[in-house]
This record gives sequence, structure tokens and C-alpha cells, in this order.
Amino acid sequence: MKTAPRNILFILSDDQGAWALGAAGNAEIRTPNLDALAAAGTRFENFFCVSPVCSPARASILTGRIPSSHGVHDWIRAGNLDDPRGAYGATDRAVEYLAGIPGTTDFLAEAGWRCGLSGKWHLGASAIPQKGFTWWNAYAFGGGEYFNYKMVREGRVQDRTHYVTHEITEGALSFLDSCRGRKDPFYLSVHYTAPHSPWDAKNHPPEFLGLYKDCPFASTPNEAAHPWQSATAPVGDTPEKRRENLTGYYAAVTAMDRDIGRILSRLGEIGAAEDTLVVFSGDNGMNMGHHGIWGKGNGTIPMNMYDESVKVPFIVRGPGVPAGRVERGLYSHYDLLPTLLDWAGLAERPPPGLPGRSFAPLLRGEGVPDGGDIVVFDEYGPVRMIRDRRWKYVHRWNDFPPELYDLEGDPGERVNLLSGNPDAGALAKADEMKGRLFSWFDRHANAERDGRQLPVAGSGQIASVREHRGDQSAFHPPPKRVAE
Repeated sequence: MKTAPRNILFILSDDQGAWALGAAGNAEIRTPNLDALAAAGTRFENFFCVSPVCSPARASILTGRIPSSHGVHDWIRAGNLDDPRGAYGATDRAVEYLAGIPGTTDFLAEAGWRCGLSGKWHLGASAIPQKGFTWWNAYAFGGGEYFNYKMVREGRVQDRTHYVTHEITEGALSFLDSCRGRKDPFYLSVHYTAPHSPWDAKNHPPEFLGLYKDCPFASTPNEAAHPWQSATAPVGDTPEKRRENLTGYYAAVTAMDRDIGRILSRLGEIGAAEDTLVVFSGDNGMNMGHHGIWGKGNGTIPMNMYDESVKVPFIVRGPGVPAGRVERGLYSHYDLLPTLLDWAGLAERPPPGLPGRSFAPLLRGEGVPDGGDIVVFDEYGPVRMIRDRRWKYVHRWNDFPPELYDLEGDPGERVNLLSGNPDAGALAKADEMKGRLFSWFDRHANAERDGRQLPVAGSGQIASVREHRGDQSAFHPPPKRVAE
């Protein structure tokens, strides 16, 4: 039986590892509002991004497609705004990277939902409302300073100096206030830039930095630098730099958490708390010293697929969602589009052949689809991953090595079973996993947008692959390793 339309609030953090959450067992980080959200709803222990870097991950969240289907393979370095000066020293032309590819909000808007965005877009042409959004308060670029940035407000690009986390929150509160008394349901995306770098003291309010003044940061490892570390994030290679990075990172999470509490309170004030599905997640994971890496998938050359890079926090609260539950099945962001549309009574809207499956039955308290025991897949240009509960296989189409991990005996992914002289059992398991990986991507990739042979190197995408198929000019040259 089709239910009446209901509201959806989707909150997305930026570079927040699944480990950076009190409810996930981190005793040092302060996230009381997110912890309360988890206690009142369901927290997913094993939720994965589709690509371990922001723009392709966000494109997959929105469209339910993999990067080799939607064509966004790296973080968007150019095409955010029409800018004769250029954010990176050259004339920049706005590019709508997802033009012609429908997303969740397109389907919701067609069915009568009022869709609003406050925060980071980072999928090109930031000054233009896209994908069914009619309320648009967009962060103009992908990242930058927390007190000096550009926002698209009321159709104009404006320079802003208010702490960006609060700026994004104020936009969300304004949208919720505009929903008072309306009959149509709403969908609100709140996309924070926190806790993305920079993490130095000048970028975060003292009240949040002070909370971690004496924190030992025992919740994050202090390991020797990974030999593949690349220069894509501030590296904590000294005790002083490590403390500065972690203080800023934890402070950014806590500031965001406090503002999430304000948004949830406003839901109640406008009478929508009991009729809104609240979803919280992060775009991709993050290593803050884990494996000796500072960064996510592009924190190394070649790009990595460690769990810290690909696992994300994921919490859902709302009508019918089991409270206090921890779901341990494997899920991916490509499951989100079919799930939200199913929950909204629009299960028939997505086109056939998408890779995800709806877990809305779980949100309705009807049980876990497929037992929650399926494999998940990730990709980042020429790097692809298949992972089930026990095994992870990473394949590369360049000159770098493949990896196989037995997560049952080696949950920290310390021993690549394919390095050195692998035994027959490891080779057989790798061949099996590789066959499953190839078969899955053959089903879901678009030949014109397939990333496995593209020169994606973790330094940014500067053009649409539809315009530059196989052309080096679609991607920025690779960064250098720190050791070089």
C-alpha cells in the first residue's frame, strides 16, 4: 500500500571516517547529537562509499550509478564557476558534469517534493540549481578556508567570512522555516565541508579547538609514514603537526555536530520531526594517520582502497525505523537512491539496471534484505575493489600491484597476500574475486565513461569525459609522493 509522501533530511559530512564518531566507539571525539541520532534510529556498521574521493562519491550518492556510468572519476578541479581569473590560474568555464543523468531529487521533484540544498555541491556549475533543486544555497567550490569562501546565495556568488559550518546550517534553517505551513513534502540536503582540511587553528573557532587541548588522540594510530603517501592533504609527519591536524579535524566534527543538533531542533519547531526521515552519512572515508596515511583514496600513489578510505558513517532515524539498532550487513551509497525512492513510495521510478538495491524494508522494520550479506564494489579511475565480509581484492590497470586481504584474520589490512611469493590458495582466491569484479563492472559500466583506462591520478578532474574521451586533458597530472 502506497503511503502518503513524507519529508527527507539528508545530512552529508566531508572526509569523515566511519571511526570519527562517538557512537562508533571513539571515546575521544565529541558527537553528542549524532550519538543521540544513532540511539533513536539505526546505525550501519559497514557502509561504503562508491569512490574514496568527494566528487565521484557525491555523484554516485545522487544518481545511484558508479563513476564508470556517470563519468565523474575524480574531485572536480575545474568547471565549478564561470571565472575568467580561474581558481587554479586559468580561465574556468562552468561544466554541469551530471547533465542528462537523473538523480534522486529529480524523481522526488517530479513527484511533488520541494527540494533544497545548503552546502557543498562540487559537481560542477555551482551557480546553477540542478537535479530538481529549486532552493539553492551552494558552496561554490569543493574545499577551502572555513572563514573565507564563496557561496551562491539568491542566485549570486558572494564572498563570505562567517564560519562555513554555521553558514551552511543557517541556510538549512532558512529552508526549514520556509516549509512552515506548506502541504507539499520536502527534501533537504545539508552538505557540510567539515571536517575536510584545512585543520590549522586559524580555520576553527577557539571554543571547539579548546575541547581537544589536552586530548591524547589515542583513538587514532600514530604510525610511520606509508611509502605511497602523496601530497593531497596536510601530513602529520611531526608530533606538532599531528596534534594540529587532529585537533582541527576533531574540532570540525564537533562544530558540525552541534549545528546538526540545531537543525534537528528546528525540525521539531516546525512540526516535522515525526514525519521526516533523517539520514546522516559522509561522502568518503579518511585516514588521519591510519596506515601511516593522511588523506583518503588519493592519499597515496597509487590510490588506495583501505577500509578507512572507503567506509563511511551512516545513521537513519525516522517513522518506523528501529531505534537503537546497529546493522552490520554490507551496504553502499549506490543503494541510497533506490532506498529513498522506495521509502517515499516511488519504488517504480528508478530506471532498471542500477547497481544498488533498496534497504527500505529494514527502515520499515521488516527485516534485512538479502540478509545484508552481499559484496560491495568501489572504483577510483584505474583502481577497483571488491569486498565481502571476509575478503577484499583490489585490482589496478596501471603498473601498480594488486592486493588481497583476509579480513577475518587481518582486519587491519596489514598483509597483502599477493605480495612476495603468494601461495596457491591466495592466487586462486584472487582469481575468483577478480572474475566477480570484472563481471560486475561489465554489467554496470558505460563504455563511453569507463574509468579503468583513463589517466585518473587523484589530482582532480578538469573536464567532462564525454567531451575528452581518453584525452589526458580531462584530468590533472598526478601529485608527487611526499618522499620524493
